[in-house]
Parts: sequence; structure tokens; C-alpha cells
Amino acid sequence: MTAVLDTPTAVRRSAMDLLARREHGRVELTRKLRQRGAPSELIEAALDRLAEEGLLCEARYLESFIASRARSGYGPLRIREELAQRGLPRADIEAALRDCGLAWRELLAETWRRKFAGNLPADARERAKHMRFLAQRGYPNEWVSRLLRGGSFDD
Repeated sequence: MTAVLDTPTAVRRSAMDLLARREHGRVELTRKLRQRGAPSELIEAALDRLAEEGLLCEARYLESFIASRARSGYGPLRIREELAQRGLPRADIEAALRDCGLAWRELLAETWRRKFAGNLPADARERAKHMRFLAQRGYPNEWVSRLLRGGSFDD
């Protein structure tokens, strides 16, 4: 049975339950609370209070999301797009990606090694397969091309 979210306490409790599982952005948390039947005015008040208390933090959400997706082998282009789809401001996304401290090119090489065992493509068809996979993962084509040519990123 689902709880009725018709009081500030119920909305806050539901929001805190969601935040206890993982970090959420404000837009995402609003959507989830609305799906659970909470009225907009109670949601906004509860989220404002959680933000004031430091329990809801967009910067922490961005950091957590980027780290999680990067560990799963996704690149900066894909992560940027996923965050934009979640309603986060582009400027905040760009700042978080710039400041995250991840070695994207090393993550690209690791993702490629995990998928293709570090074997360079033997022909154009196989090269296209590698390129498609890494592009879908969100890595820039320039980086992928350089990796598949066996080149260094230090050039």
C-alpha cells in the first residue's frame, strides 16, 4: 500500500527515503514525488528545506552520477546528454564534468580493452564496429580514432 503524500511531513519523509537510496537532482526528485501523488506546493517547500539542510545537493548529485556512469564505461558525451535529459543546467553539467578529475582517455582505453581484449581492429569492418561501440558509449570520435590507430594521447 502506498503512503498518502498530503502533508508536509509525508512529502519530506518520502523525499528523504528516495535520497537515502541515492543522490537525486531536484527535477528528478520532484518528478518522483509528483508520481507518488504529492501536490506541487508541498514538494517545493519540502525540497527547499532539504536543500537548506544540505540533504539535497545538485553538486553532489552531479558528482555521484558522473562517477557512477564513468565506472560503467560511459564517456563524457553520453554522460553530458543523460544529465541534460534529467533537467540539469548545461553550465552546471559542464563545470561538473570539467572538475570531476577523471582521466577520460584512460577510461576510454579501459572500456575498449574490456570489450575488445585490447586487440586492434584487423580490417575496416571491425574498426567500424569498435568505433560504433565507443561512440555509443559517449567518447569523442577523435579520441577513438587515435586509440584505434595505436597512438598516444600525449601528441
